Amino acid sequence: MRRVVLVALLAACSSKSQGRTVHIGAVSDLVRAFEELGTAFEHKTHITPVFQFDSSGLLAKRIEQGAPYFVFASANKEYVDTVVQDGKCDATSVRQYARGRIVVWCPAGIAAPTKLADLADPRFRRIAIANPDHAPYGRAAKQALQKAGIWDQLDDRVKVGDNIQATMQFAKSGAVDAAIVALSLAVVTDGGSFLPIDQTDYDPLEQEIVVCGNGEEADAGHQFVEFIQSADGREVMSRYGFLLPTEQLRARP
Repeated sequence: MRRVVLVALLAACSSKSQGRTVHIGAVSDLVRAFEELGTAFEHKTHITPVFQFDSSGLLAKRIEQGAPYFVFASANKEYVDTVVQDGKCDATSVRQYARGRIVVWCPAGIAAPTKLADLADPRFRRIAIANPDHAPYGRAAKQALQKAGIWDQLDDRVKVGDNIQATMQFAKSGAVDAAIVALSLAVVTDGGSFLPIDQTDYDPLEQEIVVCGNGEEADAGHQFVEFIQSADGREVMSRYGFLLPTEQLRARP
């Protein structure tokens, strides 16, 4: 009888662990890193992350409107502060997972500029940035171009993407000659070249992550955030260019 009870309990535990999910809203530059992290996290915990990627501002707006994200990974601190202040997410769970950087990326056949001001050169006929109204990386791009003194010159040449992934796609498809994107996208994209933009030319991109909601799925969200902070998680994040101030970029295998 004891053996029957034990087998039943083990089966119940196994059934409970299988099929668990955690819904995560994450900024678009995290696509490649989170896909790899998600696989490793699922293997370790038997919890499946379900990702939706978009700009930080649009994700924050959806959370405020009741979207069932139990983790929110933003490209800056501002949007995390917003959802915390609105009572949608847990202030005690906030963690910084990276300090974002922007670069000018050009597809094969187009040499990257040697300095940011070179984007004013007529050879860069179209230049893409993410929407500054709701994408922190787009806001940083605009700030850098303004500091370089060329924003007004580029006004009719700028093509705006809904998020940083869409912005990179413009350049990869040849729709633009250059795109100002996240370092994390540049380091995983073959066939092009890029120019790092001085971090003093734009407001710091302190990228934060927070757990939202309550219950079992929120508990899974806490586990996911802890995994990102672990040695295994940091190894993956650093390879994709998501660096904390004390870390160095690691080469991809």
